[in-house]
Order: sequence, then C-alpha cells, then structure tokens
Amino acid sequence: MNPIDPSILQVTVGRPYPLGPIVYEEGIRFTIFSRHATRVWIALFDRIEDQQPAWEYEFDPNRHRIGDVWSLFVRGAEEGVYFMYRMDGPHAPREGHRYNPRIYLLDPYAKAFVGDIHNGTMKCVAVHDKMDWNDDVRPHIPLKELIIYETHVRGFTNHPSSGVKHPGTYSGLIEKIPHLKELGVNAVELLPIQEFGETLLGRCSIKAGKQLTNYWGYSNIGFFAPTGRYAISATRLEHLDEFRSMVKALHEAGIEIILDVVFNHTSEGDERGPTLSFRGIDNSVYYLLSKGAYLNYSGCGNTLNCNHPLVRDFILDCLRYWVAVMHIDGFRFDLASILGRDQNGNIVEEAPLIKRIAEDPVLRDVKLIAEAWDAGGAYQVGGFGDARWAEWNGKYRDDARRFWRGDSGMRGVFATRLTGSADLYMRSDRSPEHSINFITCHDGFTLRDLVSYNKKHNEANGDGNRDGVDENFSWNCGHEGETEDPEINALRIRLQKSMIATLYLSLGVPMMLGGDEMGRTQQGNNNAYCQDNEISWYDWTLLEKNRELFLFYKNVIAFRGENPVFRRNSFFNGGAARDTADLVWYEPSGETVDWASPASAIACRIHPKENEDTGVFMIFNASDAAVRFRLPGGDWHVRINSAAPPPEDYFTAEEAPPMKNDIFEASAKSVVVVTLRVR
Repeated sequence: MNPIDPSILQVTVGRPYPLGPIVYEEGIRFTIFSRHATRVWIALFDRIEDQQPAWEYEFDPNRHRIGDVWSLFVRGAEEGVYFMYRMDGPHAPREGHRYNPRIYLLDPYAKAFVGDIHNGTMKCVAVHDKMDWNDDVRPHIPLKELIIYETHVRGFTNHPSSGVKHPGTYSGLIEKIPHLKELGVNAVELLPIQEFGETLLGRCSIKAGKQLTNYWGYSNIGFFAPTGRYAISATRLEHLDEFRSMVKALHEAGIEIILDVVFNHTSEGDERGPTLSFRGIDNSVYYLLSKGAYLNYSGCGNTLNCNHPLVRDFILDCLRYWVAVMHIDGFRFDLASILGRDQNGNIVEEAPLIKRIAEDPVLRDVKLIAEAWDAGGAYQVGGFGDARWAEWNGKYRDDARRFWRGDSGMRGVFATRLTGSADLYMRSDRSPEHSINFITCHDGFTLRDLVSYNKKHNEANGDGNRDGVDENFSWNCGHEGETEDPEINALRIRLQKSMIATLYLSLGVPMMLGGDEMGRTQQGNNNAYCQDNEISWYDWTLLEKNRELFLFYKNVIAFRGENPVFRRNSFFNGGAARDTADLVWYEPSGETVDWASPASAIACRIHPKENEDTGVFMIFNASDAAVRFRLPGGDWHVRINSAAPPPEDYFTAEEAPPMKNDIFEASAKSVVVVTLRVR
C-alpha cells in the first residue's frame, strides 16, 4: 500500500449511518457516535509503529455532525489504511465524562485491528466487507443434534506436539479438523476470538517466573474484529481472510462454529484502567456508573450499559455482522445475566436487549446460548429469556459431579439431570434442548483433573492460590495429583469414562471440553485464564497415551447418534404401568426406586417405542463397590461398560454380546448400557 499523500485527500460531508468505516472505490466514510464530545478528529497513519499520524482532520460540527453522530467522507483514502480518533469534551468523572484529547482512540465499529496495545501501536484498519461467500454452505444443524467441542484457538495447536504447520492459529485449527471429525463433533465453541485489549497482567507466575497474560481473552476491545493474535500474519487484512478460511473449512466438514462473546465488559477496566476506546468516546453512555464510579457486575472492573438504546444497537449490529458477513452459526454469551441489567444495575424481567436478540430477523436461525449468571450474584439457569435461548446448565455440571463422587442422596437429582432437567425447562415452551449439558468446561478442572485433585492448585497464577472456585465437587481417587499407582490410575480412567457416558446418555445438548478426549491436565489449576503455556496447551502426545479415552468418546458419541431417544425434544412422562411407561427407574433389585434412600446405584429402562423399536437399559453405579442389577425380561445385548478395558467397553449393535442371564454385576463407579431390539 502506498504512503498517505495528504495533498490528494479531500473531505466532504458524510452520512450518519451505518457507523464505522465504509470503504468505497473513491474513498472512505468515517462515522462515529459521541453525544458528549465537543471536538472530534480523524487520524490516518502510514505504519503500524507510528505514534503520530500522517494526516489528521478535525470534524466541523456544523457540517460533519448530525445529532450525536460525527461523519465525513475522505476522498482518496484507500482500503487497508490505519486510522484512529481523538476526542475532546468535559473531563468530569463524577458526571461520567473522561475525555482526553491527547489520547488516540480505537473505533468500536472497526472490523480489523493491528499492532500492539501495550506499546501504543494498536490501530484500526478500514475494511471493505467481502460478500464473496457464494460457495460456503452453513450446516444448519438442529440444536438438539449438536455435539459441541469447546476449545481455544491458540491452545488447541500451539504445543510443539500438534505437528501443524502454523501452531496456535486459525490455520492450525483447520489442520486438526480431521481429529474433530473422527471424534464425532459437529460444532466447535471457541473461547473469545474478538480482538481483546491488554494481555500482560503485570505479575509473574511464582512457579514459572514468567510474565502472566490474559490467555483466555475475556477482555474485548474490538467486538467486530477477529483477533490478529491467532493469525499467521496481521499487518493489514490478511487475518480476516485466514479467519474466513477457518469458518469455510469447518462448514465444509459439516461443523458449525459458535463464538464465545463477551458483551458484559471491556478491557478498559475501572478508573485505573487505560483509555482505549469507549471510555474516551462516551464513557457515560457505554458503561454502568454510579456517581462516576464503575459498577462491576462482571468482576473485571466495569460493566457495559447493555440496555441503553445505543449500546443495544451496538451489540445487535455486532451480532448481525458476525452472522451476515463472517458466517458464524451461533453465540455463547459470557455472563449473560448482565444483558438483562438496567442502567441502575437491576435485573429486568423481559429485558429489552435479550428479547431483541431473540427476535432479530438476521439472528433468527443462529444458536443463542446464555451463561445465565454474572459476578453480581444473578443466577438465572432455567429462566433466562424465552424459548429462543438455550443455557449452560451449571446445575447439570454440579449434580453429575456430586453423583459420581458418591455424595449421599443424589439419585433423584441425578435422574432429573439425566432426563433433561425438567425442573428447569419444563415450562415456557422449553424442552431438553434448552439445556447445554457439560461436566467440564474451560472454567474449572479438566476431566482428568476432576478425578485427580480434591483441591485447586493455582499457585502458578501468582495470586497465592486465592483465585478460582474452592468447591469443585471433585475426587482424587485416593491420591492428590499424578501417581504411578496402577489401581488409582485404572479407577481414574473408569470414572472419566463413566462421566463421558453420562454426558452423552443425557437428554439435552452435550458439550465437552476440548482435550478431555486425550486426558489433558492443567496440573490441578482450575482457573488457567493466565496460562499461555504447557498448562493450557494441548499435548497431542497424550492422544496416543490415552487412546482408550479418545475411542470411548468416539464410540459413545456414535451410540448417541444411533439412538434418537437421547436427542428427543420432549420430556419423559413415566407412567403407572411399568411395562408400557416410556421411562422406568429401578433399584438394583429390580424394585421401584426409593428416592429417599442414600444409595448411589440406580438403573432405568427406556421403552422400545420411544427409540425406533430399540429398548435401552442403563445402569449407573456411583458407589465404591460392585453392585448386582436385575434386568427386566428380554433379549438384552451389552453395548457399553465403562469399567471394561477396550474393546470390551463398547460394542457395535452388530457385535454386541447377549446377556447370559438377567443379572449384571456392575463394577464400582461404572456405567453399563444394554439394548433390546424388538423384532
């Protein structure tokens, strides 16, 4: 791109909508909102490292301002030019205004960013929206059919063992699509890929002695832009093309892409944080404030003013862009309860933004998934929004963990979670698909650590092990951390397999944490947000070492696919007649379940008519000893036994061995599934 020649640039009036840079053949229109600014400048830069612009122009409020929108057209400016703004206005913190005309500001509507925010070189890039995706076909997989794999773009392939050409990048993820396909995944949920702000945390790991970083990326500043940190190169526009190539490759493989989006706060933090964009553009509009102080319902220093009409428009414009231009299939909303807080911070019933997202015509076909809580104490699992919204079911996670840990009296709630959490979702036109079931996710222990540690071990985070939740409902199987004891390791594998089976035998939409299929460990760290190193990166040598886990995941996912009853979109009714009821629960003896019993073993039978003429009998033994179960009469065949070594832990329908009698002894901490085909 040629250096900027100020002599050829001509400024004319703009247009107040849409916001952001709009690229034309003859130039670029720059449009930005600010209600309280009194002066605005647009600045163009030649190079990323430049601290001073090659050209700067002050908006004339009489010619370039319509209402609260400042807009002008720069004839001669080219696509790919670097730009920023400056703004002046009142500096009155108690009234919510923090203008500083000396600071260059990032455009909230910019579609691309380059440079390093730490040395002050991050800049916006003027981008023309490409509409050449004619050959990209979205999978359009029904929500109830999804098999979700949560992962981090960088951590997925950054370990040297990944073997990809470009580790830690969008391209690196493309190279690992065959792994996802073999596993049986049809949706990836990516931790934040929108451009985030400061990554250096200003402290070192006591354990590693290295500077800690904001690895997870839950600290956005560029909500419309895929971050250049996960690209092979990010100097102009090439990282956008690399991201688009990843989306297209996933779609070609029949895999949808869900973005973890963070519309609850920004990386500017509280009053001690940097002024990067929103604070310097219109602080009193973009943030929740009380007498100028930032309200902190996010736990990250500030809270976006989501139900201010202008901020609602910003969020909706952003979501529409990711769907219409970048072909995203769904969104998981981090700390989504904040979307329902009014300008005083109160939770609002039928909050305008939540309702508007659900009804937006552009977003009508995409998946909407809420993390239905926030750091301010809101917890809305089972009651977030309307039937358009699915939810991360945190109660499923906790109750499944407690059952398999062997906690007393958990059979009833475990049965409820296994059958779709009717206590949460059997209302308001909801169904099992509204429950996103998970046992592990990025936030907490990995599956391997869940059976290896009783306590968190976050010393490497440099915060004295104070961060991260204290209660994980985990069990170390008799030894804290890694061990060479073969009996403990065998028990850990069995317990992991039992929880894997539980996840995919449950009504609802299953989500697994990426890396669990290879036995990934974070060394007991349950809050690895700052660990951009081997603690978080996937060690691909574990895939062969723990092949048993991978194959079990693969097989149980296939079993779920073969049996439509686990993907049904209605709850079981039970029934008085045991022979005809759609679902019946049993004691090991075959008698009716005593739900008040403290026992930790239970079984259930699904009637063949609910599953295309294939009956299913499932045994869940969370106790510390083997338990003998009596099966209902019939020609049962063994399909799954989490206690058995491969290949006896899973059989295809054609190879499944018949039961020799009506008694099955289920090992401690195991799941057994037998099926019956009605001829």
